[in-house]
Amino acid sequence: MTSTRRDAGPEAPPPHEVVVLALPDVIAFELGLPHRLLSSAVDDDGRRLYRVRVASLDGGPVRTSAGYAALPEHDGSVLATAGTVVVPGVYGGPAMSEGAVPGELAAALRDAAAHARMVSICTGAFVLAAAGLLDGRPATTHWMHTAAFRDLFPAVRLDPDVLFVDDGEVLTSAGNAAGIDLLLHVVRRDHGSEVANRVARRNVVAPWREGGQSQFVERPLPEPGGAGTAATRAWAADRLHEPLTLADLAAHARMSVRTFTRRFREETGQSPLRWLAGQRLTVARHLLESTDAPVDRVAVLAGFGTPASLRAHLRATIGVSPGAYRRTYQGV
Repeated sequence: MTSTRRDAGPEAPPPHEVVVLALPDVIAFELGLPHRLLSSAVDDDGRRLYRVRVASLDGGPVRTSAGYAALPEHDGSVLATAGTVVVPGVYGGPAMSEGAVPGELAAALRDAAAHARMVSICTGAFVLAAAGLLDGRPATTHWMHTAAFRDLFPAVRLDPDVLFVDDGEVLTSAGNAAGIDLLLHVVRRDHGSEVANRVARRNVVAPWREGGQSQFVERPLPEPGGAGTAATRAWAADRLHEPLTLADLAAHARMSVRTFTRRFREETGQSPLRWLAGQRLTVARHLLESTDAPVDRVAVLAGFGTPASLRAHLRATIGVSPGAYRRTYQGV
């Protein structure tokens, strides 16, 4: 009896190694974010794309901001094999009060930065800055601490009015909710929009908030009998391919252009047209990643109209052309 043997396909690469560094007085919510979000990222066959490990330098317990201690399963030795290191925010400590960290911690972070992508959430930026990893770089942190950050780290190009900053191999975010945005951005950067959107759906969070969006987003209670702009945003999202104008949006919301613009900014932190461009860019990126549609067709479907307009928006936001973006994600 003759048996046939099916050739196995190419072996999947191992999961990307992520180390979450738990420091004394770590913000408890942020300590769990990388595992919750990155461990949710899987490929089309359900294989995990990241292995997330939590470590303290000595492997011992650390105090958290929530009044309990966390006992990581690993010590600082796992930093040697990390592809990404995440530093959650801390509540106080020498990094925030003096702009300094213990020599052992500074050395461990600098050694890791030689081979790993460094990510901070909220006040974790103080730790990276104290280790000298943000000098000369753009970065952000929670807006409540920007004055202290500037005083302690004048060599850092701090931008207090954004949700996160991606400076290549060093990424920083604002408050803890912005940490969610940054981690989803990391997944999107590594594996594309479809994977990131699955992670967002699983965790019931918004799949995309632009990094440059303001931290200062007011969300007032609606006026009695009044209406916000959510219905118009949903209406516009179904018509991104149409040549929508600010007047069209305001008319749908039954507001004057001035009132609509003010209300829209209060609710989203962005102008209507900037939001519209961001939504269209999300569609264009998805099409470039997942289809072979020509760039001119992508531009029409996403609502940019012309390849030149799509190219200008993509380059301004990400720094690459549509063709280069597609090659990055499709390998073509």
